[in-house]
Amino acid sequence: MKFKKQIAGLQAYQPGKTTDEVKKMFNLETVTKLASNENPYGASPNVKEYLDIASIDYAIYPDGYASKLRTAVAKHVNVSEKQLLFGNGSDENILIVSRALLQPGLNTVVADVTFGQYKHNAIVEGAEVRTVPLLPNGEHDLDEMVEAVDENTAIVWICNPNNPTGTLIASDKIKAFVEKVPNDVLIVLDEAYTEYITDETYEDSIHLLDKHPNVLIMRTFSKAYGLASFRVGYAIGSEEVISQLEPTREPFNNTVLSQEVAIIGLADQAFIQSCQEKNNAGKAQYEAYCAERNFNLYPSHTNFVFMEVKADSDSVFQGLMKRGFIVRSGNALGKPGYLRITIGTEEQNTELLQKLDEVLKEEGVL
Repeated sequence: MKFKKQIAGLQAYQPGKTTDEVKKMFNLETVTKLASNENPYGASPNVKEYLDIASIDYAIYPDGYASKLRTAVAKHVNVSEKQLLFGNGSDENILIVSRALLQPGLNTVVADVTFGQYKHNAIVEGAEVRTVPLLPNGEHDLDEMVEAVDENTAIVWICNPNNPTGTLIASDKIKAFVEKVPNDVLIVLDEAYTEYITDETYEDSIHLLDKHPNVLIMRTFSKAYGLASFRVGYAIGSEEVISQLEPTREPFNNTVLSQEVAIIGLADQAFIQSCQEKNNAGKAQYEAYCAERNFNLYPSHTNFVFMEVKADSDSVFQGLMKRGFIVRSGNALGKPGYLRITIGTEEQNTELLQKLDEVLKEEGVL
């Protein structure tokens, strides 16, 4: 079989254990999953109302151009409909971009601790991956990333806010960075958590497209909108860039239901505002916990926290799982000694932190 040599030994994405698996493993009645940054409040109630009465002709293909959803999103972000690309989640949009631009002989620049699919897809396409360490505060080192760019660089990936650190790069720093990168290099700003940003100094990055057609912005309905199971992500860019990416998109990649529920979710901005407020309150619970125990906590602008535990991440992860909480070990994210925890409801956060104290006492930390 003539498989690509670069995929030899490459591991497929490893999703965390499901709640059912953990229940069975440890004989638990209830398990709370706070590992994948899903919205603990679900989706807009209007989505459920629609699904209860939806009448779908299962034999008919969905609209391959996502026309109604395209119109709704274009109006929401105030761009032309031709400036949008829709994917089966942001994961597919990352794949589309990588497939369209990367090949052997070219390179891509990424942070060393960030969303792993940027590097994964580059490897599949045979491109060189240039990793740049994060700054001590958990932000991208934009100066070093510019230095890593050369005539063979095709894409620079900026996850903002960053996953897993949750940190936000200031808008003026992003603007200065974009101005330094050559015009023939695509700059991807992955903004999966943009709806959770409450920093008053933050400016919507869409204005960058006016002067910088080499910028592509990715967003998703999987996080704040609570529609992860429907897999809808979208990218915003110049008409020229979008037209070059579209041929690498699979036809009919968004289902009939996914298109409809995304439209409904987008229309309920009051729900998004409510989730944002509750998320900020939950974030404060983790901030207080870490401050009391002198644990480092990266400043989060997302619906998760990345916190120090001063113990082996895998051991603490296992200890919490035995107690009915699934989180993400920092060992799997390139940062040993840390946990990434989705911010849950007030009750979920309170109980998890109580269980975390139990585990850390067993580990000799407290």
